[in-house]
Amino acid sequence: MSPQDTDTAFDELRLIHRALNGSKEELFQLLERPSPDILRAALRNPALDEGHLLALLRHTGLHPDLFTLLHQQHEPPAGNYQVLFALAQHAEVPAHIVSALLPRLYLFDLLKLCCLPSIPQDQRVAAERAIIQRIPTQPLGNKLTLARRGTAAIVEALLKEGQPQLVAACLDNPHLKEGAVHQFLASAAATAETISQIARHNRWKHRPELQQAILKNPRTPAIWFTLFLPRLPRSVVKNLALSPRLAHHQKLLVAEALGGKKQT
Repeated sequence: MSPQDTDTAFDELRLIHRALNGSKEELFQLLERPSPDILRAALRNPALDEGHLLALLRHTGLHPDLFTLLHQQHEPPAGNYQVLFALAQHAEVPAHIVSALLPRLYLFDLLKLCCLPSIPQDQRVAAERAIIQRIPTQPLGNKLTLARRGTAAIVEALLKEGQPQLVAACLDNPHLKEGAVHQFLASAAATAETISQIARHNRWKHRPELQQAILKNPRTPAIWFTLFLPRLPRSVVKNLALSPRLAHHQKLLVAEALGGKKQT
């Protein structure tokens, strides 16, 4: 071993000793650019607290082993919830650790993860799935908050529940996509009340594809046939007349519209 290698090894041992026994201020300095050995020693230092680890996890370019070490450390301070949340939201944390952490996070912290611009797409999708899995057991208040603030995937899952209060909140969510509304209108979850919510909503009521989906549902109230049919091309109304899903009174309304509609 060369003298330079010897000096390097000695310096590493000295830093490890400081990590084991150093003060709080020394630990902040040591955790700026830690090696796995230094971190392993620091985790055994009685002076190490949540503040050290939170400061550490604000850095990027961290050694991959760091995340494994923190995840495997089940006792405080690494077992502290804020540290777990900081781990879960770090852009460089391995996917398998994220998967293990997400079930331990609170519902609305999962939502925060979904909305962070720095979060990689795979972490965002994993957080969305974790939320969607919990939706069936959530009280209405939590579901309404998710419906107002959730991502496209979350709000689509909530819309499928078909509860009028939830539908109203989902329809106002700017992330909701037209395709999700279209699928809901074609589903058994759509009722006369929720169909009407969509039909009178300022954001959705003027969309031709949704108007047609509304008119194809056998539970759609007659008022929407009266309002929408005059706005549709004759060819569309003709196709609507052939739909096997329409109730008898709806077919009569379509036939009446065809009889009085000018050629286009």
